[in-house]
Amino acid sequence: MEFEYWWLIGFPIFFALGWLAARVDLKQLLIESRALPSSYFRGLNFLINQQPDKAIEAFIEVVKVDPQTVELHFALGSLFRRRGEVERAIRMHQNLVDRGDLATEQRLTALYELAQDYLKAGLLDRAEELFLKLRGTTYEQQALKFLLEIYEQEKDWVKAIQSSREVDTTGQSTQREIAHFYCELAQSEMSQSRPDAAHGYLQQALDVNRKCVRANLLLGDLAASQARPEEAIDSWKRIEGQNPAYLPLAAERLLSAYRQLGRVDEGISLVRGYLATYPSLDLLNTVYQAVLERDGPARANDLVREELRRTPTLLGLDKLLESELLEAPLERRRELELIRNLVHQHTRSLALYRCDSCGFKARQFYWHCPACHGWETYPPRRSEERELAA
Repeated sequence: MEFEYWWLIGFPIFFALGWLAARVDLKQLLIESRALPSSYFRGLNFLINQQPDKAIEAFIEVVKVDPQTVELHFALGSLFRRRGEVERAIRMHQNLVDRGDLATEQRLTALYELAQDYLKAGLLDRAEELFLKLRGTTYEQQALKFLLEIYEQEKDWVKAIQSSREVDTTGQSTQREIAHFYCELAQSEMSQSRPDAAHGYLQQALDVNRKCVRANLLLGDLAASQARPEEAIDSWKRIEGQNPAYLPLAAERLLSAYRQLGRVDEGISLVRGYLATYPSLDLLNTVYQAVLERDGPARANDLVREELRRTPTLLGLDKLLESELLEAPLERRRELELIRNLVHQHTRSLALYRCDSCGFKARQFYWHCPACHGWETYPPRRSEERELAA
């Protein structure tokens, strides 16, 4: 490669142009930094020093000085909402919505944030109205999820089903939730003595999710309320094929139906078979009471001893001590009562149901968690059983 003499002239020119461009950029940066209000830098300093309250006040001053800082408006509004200052968040986002100079995407963002503010404030009708406006936009999927939350709070199960189906089209399956919505509709119809409508909703629940245990439980309840115990038994027995872990929820129902038919022995045999195949403390309690009524304390005591040998648990020990008290002589009863009371106090926390989603604990079983509002997040097993299984 030959050296060209004109390069001697070109190199200084290139260096001069680079130096000039750097000077121009630096000058522009200095101009922009001087244009920022001092409150902006104070706010950053407060954030760095972990003083969010003072930072928010400083940024509010920036917004007052320069109303064009749209992104800062969004940031402040979200901060207010998270801090529980919903009214301030609403004012901040409403001001943005009312502005006529916003770009389309910025206006959609303002509507989305304002809808969340209304939802946080409990103004469900206003939140619903804004989320509906976001359908067909880039925020449609987020809006559908919030709409579903609103309809669940309002117990508007028909709209909840519609919203869930739209969410389902994105590839996120909501079949389990939809089946529960149909069950909620069925329970409403049952409470108003409309069995045909209730039966239709329960069939739809099973069409959506054939593993819906709750639908078969309710179908059995519906048949039992109409004096059709055979049909009720058939519905409850189908739970074994869906999920045998839920059989304890049907055990007492089954025994009651068999009693109506005068076939108590058959009912106890069935439930004892479930207990042998799918050990459960709740099943043990149900079978224990049935055997105690039919055969007396001695046979009930033998049943508990057998199960305790097979599955040693403190809850099982508590039940054994209970059965021992029924037959204990007077001189031993006080001692046994003392031991049982001590064990019972310790087992109270072990006899709770626990939500898999949020960990909320409760003494009764829920299909819909009262804390995180998840559906079917409570396994029908007590805490001690789950800890042993783990």
